[in-house]
Amino acid sequence: MIPLKSPEELAVMRENGALLAGILERLCEDVRPGRTTAYFDRLARSLIAECGGETAFDRLAGFPGAINASLNEEIVHGIPSDDRVLAEGDVFSVDIGMVRRGFCVDMATTVGVGRIGAEAQRLLEVGEESLWEGIRNVRIGNRVSDVSHAIGSFVEAKGYFVVREYVGHGIGRNLHEDPQIPNYGPAGHGPRLRAGMTLAIEPMVKTDPLPTEVRDDRWTVATASGGLSVHFEHTVALTGQGVVVLTQGGDARRSVDE
Repeated sequence: MIPLKSPEELAVMRENGALLAGILERLCEDVRPGRTTAYFDRLARSLIAECGGETAFDRLAGFPGAINASLNEEIVHGIPSDDRVLAEGDVFSVDIGMVRRGFCVDMATTVGVGRIGAEAQRLLEVGEESLWEGIRNVRIGNRVSDVSHAIGSFVEAKGYFVVREYVGHGIGRNLHEDPQIPNYGPAGHGPRLRAGMTLAIEPMVKTDPLPTEVRDDRWTVATASGGLSVHFEHTVALTGQGVVVLTQGGDARRSVDE
């Protein structure tokens, strides 16, 4: 069953989303060669605590970190470590979640470390735009797979591939709620979208069509070919007035209609 949120609950999630967006922006401002991925985990913990929140991934999902810190061919669930050092030309994916006042929000972005290559830059741009293609299809009366199809068809048309093993999801009092939201598939299937739904839309885009691999730490998911991967995510709410992107920062605010 898909939980529907009241206006009062959506107001809490909107507040949480704005706070989390500010935290992720702060983390991205500190991305530079020589930083360790554990540095960003410690910073995230501190900033989340400062705003009265709790880290979601370790508390609710048993993950050994406040953030997923994934480099280059790592898709998601990279474990923060003082042994993982950012280098010029890397691409760094940060997935972050927070619980505050009883509600979760979740978001992710991928950024270049210093100067990155042209192909890496193009992959970043396609990954981020695929997120917005999905968000533009979050409309009352649409079906869940309309979002999935919009993301997957956009990515494939650009010559890249979506990760099929990991999906977006509903979110609210729990980090993961119904419905599951794949990033591929035909349109016109699944539950209809209704006002009050809150969803985490999160395409993961890679350069190869191969199945993903889970490393020996039993968390880190990577591409089989060693090719690059990127990850973008927003928590959104569907209201009677349309879709609201809850995890947008003030300086990075973007219209869904762009």
